[in-house]
Amino acid sequence: MVLKIFKAVWFLSLMGFMVIFMYIYASLPEKVVIQEGLEAVSVSRNMLFYLTLGIVTIINVLVFMISKLYGTRNEPFSIWFYGQIIVLNFFLITVLGYFNVLNSGERFEYERLGIVIYGSIVLIVIWAIGWPVYSLTHKNITKEVV
Repeated sequence: MVLKIFKAVWFLSLMGFMVIFMYIYASLPEKVVIQEGLEAVSVSRNMLFYLTLGIVTIINVLVFMISKLYGTRNEPFSIWFYGQIIVLNFFLITVLGYFNVLNSGERFEYERLGIVIYGSIVLIVIWAIGWPVYSLTHKNITKEVV
């Protein structure tokens, strides 16, 4: 049951990403600024489009590969992996939001958005550490029971 919920949330996160991505892509200028500073880094809007779609495709295709590999044999790992992909989709949404704000031409305090981006990175790291911790504690608990 939990696996089905995570699959549904993963699908919704992917669809949410695509909706937000298309909305942001429509408002971006031809030259998209990726980083401001002494030397601004920019890419073309089309390059950002295809690069983003490629990254999202690779990340989300991993879900199908892992489900084919493990199936229902290792349900806790599948649940964890779906959660990791959900968190990665959330991170990509926040990065696209940052690019949108950066290129909107409006005055904005970028430090406010930095908290969300760094928070999503922390969430990715915490979720990634979660599986080894779960795996180790699960082994120790089963050893004590036997």
